Amino acid sequence: MAVAKRILIELFYRRRNLLFWAIFPLILLWLNTFIVAERGKLPITEAMSYIAPASLVGVALFFSCLGGSISTIVAEREHKTIKRLFLSPLSGGSYFAGIFLAYLTIALGQSALVYLVTIAFGAKFVGSLWLGLVILILSVIAYVGVGFILGTQLAKRTEDVNTIIATFGVPLLIAGGSFIPVRFFPQVLLNLAKFNPIYHMNEALIGVWFRGYETIQEIDFHFQFLLIFALSVSIAGWLSYRKMLSLEKRL
Repeated sequence: MAVAKRILIELFYRRRNLLFWAIFPLILLWLNTFIVAERGKLPITEAMSYIAPASLVGVALFFSCLGGSISTIVAEREHKTIKRLFLSPLSGGSYFAGIFLAYLTIALGQSALVYLVTIAFGAKFVGSLWLGLVILILSVIAYVGVGFILGTQLAKRTEDVNTIIATFGVPLLIAGGSFIPVRFFPQVLLNLAKFNPIYHMNEALIGVWFRGYETIQEIDFHFQFLLIFALSVSIAGWLSYRKMLSLEKRL
């Protein structure tokens, strides 16, 4: 809780990041809504209901939770605050949980914003609310876990963050159906997308909030993939954290 509180206080004092994280999903929501409505000959409200989940978990949480967690870890190393962890009993799991809670709070705020805007314009979410929240939590765990791995192993300076996100993130976003709906994918790209966690985040939440799914069995394949991926990257992130601490001790 102390780690999460400190991160949220720092973000509050840098309000510009919070403002951009609020504006970005709304801009993308409107752009993709108009594209899908035109290409699919759909009413605006139906297109928005379809696009909103991908705009949230596929794009908004990618930049806030993945990019934010990488930036947090890099800032710890640059400001030398990581050294203070050597003097505390804070474990890698507790540190991960703190960062997860901080960015889960941001994610819930982004979700509420996207939800309220879509509802205000007549779109509807007809599936299970609790199942949508579970998918949201798994998505945040996955993003923070990957952020831990990239932040501890590859990013050494603040300048590295944008490069890493552009190199690894943008192709995954496109191939996951965040910018272009998967209904427009050729079969080869659709086959490759099944190995992409962002694809499963998008499809799972679209299934719940757009198609009205109420049970895990209806999104079984996507849910299992997300669950296994989230657990795997959490363990890998913890190991990466321990490796980073060992390296920092020698510097």
